[in-house]
Amino acid sequence: MRRRLLALGVAALALVLAVYGVGGALRVRELRRQLEAAEREIAGLRAQSRRLAETIERLRHDPDYLEKLAREEHGMVREGETVLKFPGRPR
Repeated sequence: MRRRLLALGVAALALVLAVYGVGGALRVRELRRQLEAAEREIAGLRAQSRRLAETIERLRHDPDYLEKLAREEHGMVREGETVLKFPGRPR
């Protein structure tokens, strides 16, 4: 009876150490979760980097795109053009 109780106690202690110890399953699961989150962030940053590289390429080599940005974002017009501005709709 004592041996069985001792064996049960040792098994319980081993289980506790496996779950909550330094190299336990909970720590491994948390590290995996962090790794997956970091991999998702890296994928998002790579996609953003590709979009920015495409934009840079267009700014360097696509005069129509550059003109579109100048007109839309900076309100620029060509000499001799007339700009008509209409008030927005009231909400």
